[in-house]
Amino acid sequence: MGILIMFKCDCCGLCCMNLNKSQIYEDLDRGDGICRYFDINSKLCTIYDERPEKCSVDKTYERFFKDKMTLEEYYQLNYEACNELKKEEV
Repeated sequence: MGILIMFKCDCCGLCCMNLNKSQIYEDLDRGDGICRYFDINSKLCTIYDERPEKCSVDKTYERFFKDKMTLEEYYQLNYEACNELKKEEV
């Protein structure tokens, strides 16, 4: 049995507040780069259990990237993107 790996999100909300950086999320952008389902106060998704597949790191990996890279590589790319957003906020 393999080791269970999961994406460790710190729930900062920056990915949900920067949708204007990717055309993939333009349908969720409320017009200012922030997701229409993002709660600014709690920094959480208001439809988390029913969120679109593209908002799930693991589902997106399975659907689009599993034949192109390992899960660890995909997570690393996501962590790097997250860190870039955090640098921009400083």
